[in-house]
Amino acid sequence: MTLSLAAWDETTGQLGAIIASSSPSVSSRCLHWRPAVGIALSQNITDPRLGPRMLALLADGVEVNAALEATVHSTPYIQYRQLALIDHSGNTGRYTGAGVLGCFASTEGRHSVAVGNLLANESVPGAMVRSFESAQGSLGSRLLAALVAGIEAGGEAGPVHSAGMLLGGKPSWPLAELRIDWDDDPVAKMQAGWIVYEPQIEDYVTRAYNPEGAPAYGVPGDP
Repeated sequence: MTLSLAAWDETTGQLGAIIASSSPSVSSRCLHWRPAVGIALSQNITDPRLGPRMLALLADGVEVNAALEATVHSTPYIQYRQLALIDHSGNTGRYTGAGVLGCFASTEGRHSVAVGNLLANESVPGAMVRSFESAQGSLGSRLLAALVAGIEAGGEAGPVHSAGMLLGGKPSWPLAELRIDWDDDPVAKMQAGWIVYEPQIEDYVTRAYNPEGAPAYGVPGDP
C-alpha cells in the first residue's frame, strides 16, 4: 500500500525520505529518522517498531546490510514486512518479505533506495530513483520530484490518500516533517506546503539557536 524513497545528500549531509499510500497517516508509521545515524523505512503490513530497531543498530556501529539482516532474523512475521535503510554516509539496503502484498519492487541508486508494494507495476521504484538522481535543487525538492515520478510511472494500484516527507540535518530535530494524513490529492497538498516552508527552514533553525538574530515572523502582532 506504499511507495517510498530514502536518500542522502552528499553536499549538505542531510537525510530525507518521502512516502505516499492509500492508507491514512502513512508517514507516522513508516518514516523513522535518528540524527547523525540514518533513516529507516518500515512498510507493507507495517510494524513501526522495526525502523527504530534498525536505527539503534546503526547507532551501535553496525553497518547497513548487517543491521537489516539482524532485524530480519530476529523479527517474527518478517515475511509480511518491507524495509529500507540508509545511513549518514549514504549507504543503503533493502528487504522485501515473501508475504508482501500485491505487486512489489525495490531498487537502490547512488545514495538512495526506493521500495513499494501494491504497485501498479514493478517499474515504480526505478522511476523514483532515476528522477531523484536527475532532479535539481534542495533535497526536499528532489524527493518531491521522485515521488511525482513514481506516481506518474503508475504509483500504487489504488488511489493515494496520504503522503509525508521527513528531512534531517545537523539539528537534533527534523528540518521538515510534512504530512498530509488524508486527502484526495495529498501529493499536491504537500508540494504546496513545501513551497511555503522551504524558504523559511533556515530561519526556524536560527530562531532555535539565536532568537535575537532571527528574522521576524511577519504576522499580525509581531513587532
